[in-house]
Amino acid sequence: MGQCALTGKKVQFGHNVSHSKRRTKRTFMPNIQKVSLPSDVLGCDVSLQVSVRALRTVQKKGGLDAFLIKTADKDLAEEGLRLKRRVLKRLQK
Repeated sequence: MGQCALTGKKVQFGHNVSHSKRRTKRTFMPNIQKVSLPSDVLGCDVSLQVSVRALRTVQKKGGLDAFLIKTADKDLAEEGLRLKRRVLKRLQK
């Protein structure tokens, strides 16, 4: 039961609704995977717990560095913001 390090996606709650409209509580679990993503700017692999949805977006945007730079700060989780600051700091040197 984790949280995506890049997007902040986490467990959501709702109801199972039967045919007779009886509601029972349930949880919607995000598909969180442990991955190691290469960062060209930092020069190392970064180990993260990432949702598969975020992983697809990282690949679409051209890698971890491009994803962090192109994504707005409000759309990143705390760990994603820390990584973005490290990447931007290294790019300014």
